[in-house]
Amino acid sequence: MVTLYVKNMVCPRCIRVVREELEALGFTVKNVELGEVTIEQQPTSTQKERIRNVLVQNGFELIEDKNARVIEKIKHAVLQLVQNDYDVNPIRVKDSVYLAGQVGIDYHTLSSLFSAVENITLEQYIILQRIERVKEFLKYGEHTLTEISYKLGYSSVAHLSNQFRKVTGMSPTIFKQMRKSSRTPIDQISRRTR
Repeated sequence: MVTLYVKNMVCPRCIRVVREELEALGFTVKNVELGEVTIEQQPTSTQKERIRNVLVQNGFELIEDKNARVIEKIKHAVLQLVQNDYDVNPIRVKDSVYLAGQVGIDYHTLSSLFSAVENITLEQYIILQRIERVKEFLKYGEHTLTEISYKLGYSSVAHLSNQFRKVTGMSPTIFKQMRKSSRTPIDQISRRTR
């Protein structure tokens, strides 16, 4: 068995695409998870080049550097943290404890490596990911700000709003209003032009 590490896998669709592409190249795929693929046989250098090429064509990248593999594991753990619905599945430990447990390396080492390689602190990266998730919720308008704060594990709506304002320069309410006014529904175009 051989494990390959793949960058930019972020969703179930990515898992399906990587599996299908490697099987199309003739490999027996034993397991695919975010960032990792286990195949039955060791690829030759020519096969590895084909794997590399097909991954790049699909927006992925083969990771061969140990530190890059750890960074990718950190990013996947952050995505799991941010995508988690705290209403349904509350994570009752600090982000640092959660990430260290998911990656299997102490948080100080993770944080230092992440900062050195990515030129952003791990804490700031988590905040940016959460704010993008808030923007997604606001864009679709299916939840109140209170519901969003609970879903994303914020301690309060005020905490979410303050963090959102620091990152984007505007309040969540202003962002939501901007998103609504930026498009005109097709069924209202003729009414607005009269």
